[in-house]
Amino acid sequence: MTHLSTDVLVVGAGGAGMYAAIAAAREGSSVLLLDKNLIGRGGATIMAQMTVAAAIGHEEPDDWVLHLEDTLEAGRGICNEPLSAMVCQRGPERILEMDRWGTRWAREDGHIKQVGAPGHRRKRCCYVDFLSTGPAVAGTLRRQVSGMANVRRLSNIAVIEICVAAGHVRGAVALDLSTGSLLTIAARTVILAAGGLTKIFRRNSASANMGGEAYWLALEAGAELVDMEFVQFFPIAHLAPRLVGMDPIMWDPFRYKLGGKLLNGNFQEFIHRYGGQDEGRYTAARDLASYAILKEVEAGRGSPHGGVYLDFRHVPDDSLREAFGPVIDRLLKNGIDLTRVPIEVAPTAHYHMGGIAVNDRMETRVAGLFAAGEAVGGANGANRLSGNAITEALVFGERAGFFAAKAAMDTDVDWSPAYVQRARAEFSELRQHKEKGLGPAALQNSIQDLMWENAGPFRSGKNLERALPALHGFHDQLQDLAIAHGDIFNLDLQDWYELKAMLRSSEAVVMGALNRAESRGAHQRLDFPQTIAEFERNQLLSLEDGTMTSRWTSVVRSGMPST
Repeated sequence: MTHLSTDVLVVGAGGAGMYAAIAAAREGSSVLLLDKNLIGRGGATIMAQMTVAAAIGHEEPDDWVLHLEDTLEAGRGICNEPLSAMVCQRGPERILEMDRWGTRWAREDGHIKQVGAPGHRRKRCCYVDFLSTGPAVAGTLRRQVSGMANVRRLSNIAVIEICVAAGHVRGAVALDLSTGSLLTIAARTVILAAGGLTKIFRRNSASANMGGEAYWLALEAGAELVDMEFVQFFPIAHLAPRLVGMDPIMWDPFRYKLGGKLLNGNFQEFIHRYGGQDEGRYTAARDLASYAILKEVEAGRGSPHGGVYLDFRHVPDDSLREAFGPVIDRLLKNGIDLTRVPIEVAPTAHYHMGGIAVNDRMETRVAGLFAAGEAVGGANGANRLSGNAITEALVFGERAGFFAAKAAMDTDVDWSPAYVQRARAEFSELRQHKEKGLGPAALQNSIQDLMWENAGPFRSGKNLERALPALHGFHDQLQDLAIAHGDIFNLDLQDWYELKAMLRSSEAVVMGALNRAESRGAHQRLDFPQTIAEFERNQLLSLEDGTMTSRWTSVVRSGMPST
């Protein structure tokens, strides 16, 4: 078994993970950056195409406090305000640093171009070209990481356990996909930056590695999760025709800048039936739009692929090109002409507001364990403001790296083979599984279907109560799954551990949703449609002897984050 040692271990190499590695290395720490994909090629950052919100004030006078006010309003009263303030206050610094590093933000008259977005009172959203903002950000960070001598990068490594002894992180155990063997890492501190959980739903806009691994690892290590019930469902994600190399949620800017009519399968407008309005420009709120679309499909009035139509045929071609010329060209290469045919759209799981509970130093309640990016919960409350996702990744990544490096300076390396006994025994049993029969892929599909049907955009106590025992039943099936017997890039091994993460994360979402008997932000209960003042609180989940438990806590209000 290969053994490595480092000051700071970073799990996940998306935007947050790479920035964390950079920040820790700048403080003099040795850093080991791991990802189960290629470094900087997986996760959510590289998939984002649109904008990054930061109050740099290049387009019009702006201030981070105004950005914070907009963020708190979107969060519906339950944001962790110091974390929200950190994102808004430090966002401009990160954007300008990325600019110095070579990110080619769109410019006009020498300044960084900024545009408006839903929920923002100012034009504060930076972008590259509406097609490759995320890839450009990821590319910049990859170049920075590759130039740092004290950052070691390992791809195709899936962390399966965080090792904790005497209440302090000691390192991790990982699966080396290239060899099919276990790898152990001694670390003074560990940063979890492995993203969100939207892969647990049948329809999602996530990359393949957003199955909740960060939450599973944190729970098993003894950390708490916060507000796991809040999953953002984007109402008009692309469904058909086939779209290659483009963000499935790309229609939001079209929606707000150009308008677009929602039509059911009979090519009839329907938003007005559910209390919304069109008035020639699609302006219905996201939750109302999602509800209306799902109800039309349920009534048998959906489009051929199970959604509805989004129609731009009333928008002149020159208007389309003036607003989104490069995007229009890319769509045409995909065989999509918006002036001739409508597209099909449907709600999809897009982002997770909940996550690992941390303080304003990005520390969990487990000494030496930090978190960053979408893995962190609390900053967005009940609903994320448009454009804040990459900002959050950059800010939380930098802060986590900085504080993890500082903590590593005061921590001795303490490693023992005893720390990996449980993981080694489980892995040995896994390698003895039968090779033929029901495999991990089939169980993954069952989890995704269950979560979409029972814990999707609109929930009820009846459905949530049905989901919990079903998830427990799926967990019991893990030991009977067929696993291929090969070693090199045996994806069945990776998928089996991912299933453990998906099941724990799904259980957390369902339990959180069942306990929150109200509707707030992205959490919508059909049996409790009102927002209730009693629930203006945060919900914390943890494992006690392997059983998930919950407790309520007061929202962390105003206060400046640590420096």
